[in-house]
Amino acid sequence: MQTVAAPRGEIHFERVSKWFGRGGKDAGALRAVDGLDLDIVRGEMVALLGKTGCGKSTTFNLIAGLMEPSEGIVRVQGLDPFRNFHDLRGKIAVVFQNDRLLPWRSAIANVELGLEMVDMPAPERRKVAQLWLSRLGLSGHEQDYPHALSGGMRQRVSIARAFATNASILLCDEPFSALDEITAQRLREDFATLVRENGKTAVFITHSINEALQIGNRIIVMTRPARIAYDVTIDPKARGDGADAVRARIESVLAQ
Repeated sequence: MQTVAAPRGEIHFERVSKWFGRGGKDAGALRAVDGLDLDIVRGEMVALLGKTGCGKSTTFNLIAGLMEPSEGIVRVQGLDPFRNFHDLRGKIAVVFQNDRLLPWRSAIANVELGLEMVDMPAPERRKVAQLWLSRLGLSGHEQDYPHALSGGMRQRVSIARAFATNASILLCDEPFSALDEITAQRLREDFATLVRENGKTAVFITHSINEALQIGNRIIVMTRPARIAYDVTIDPKARGDGADAVRARIESVLAQ
């Protein structure tokens, strides 16, 4: 197992490119990521923002180890996430666009699923799952099955499942896009609070400027093919004062 130290933090991209199709980059293949340099430090909550098709999801999959870069270096906690996928088990948790709950398992059993995968003993699994369902406001719903839960409640179970594993990195692929705005706003607030309180590093894919401004302490705007067009860090204490200027800049970049 080869470990390469990331210069600044948890996630490191160095001149990363990814293309799809036969023949390689010089034979008309689709280039999804182009020479991307990126460092994400521990404790950051980064919103990757961009139009559909700009390469956000490909970047996400490269971090998660679900695909290998065509060129360049990707490191997560110093490891190649594709080649050392199993060594990062339990260190990365993913929250998807849909909840991906198993319909034959209760809410608490769904939360326990990730803990089973890291071989946590059953009594401890149940205790941890109960704790996180409670923290996500689902006390009393532990034995409910997904069909009996609202969309927002199911996504809360999904978030509880991610936090329960105690993974240091959370990857979120537009997890609130299928919810109504009021439910989504409450969930974003709860999610951001839990990330801060538990010292997690989070990468959050979105195509919504409002969502990026609400949840990110750093916003990276990407243009196709997956290049960084704007990278800004927002001080949470001064978020209201600078939000209008940041929004205007984001809108300008996305309009190009």
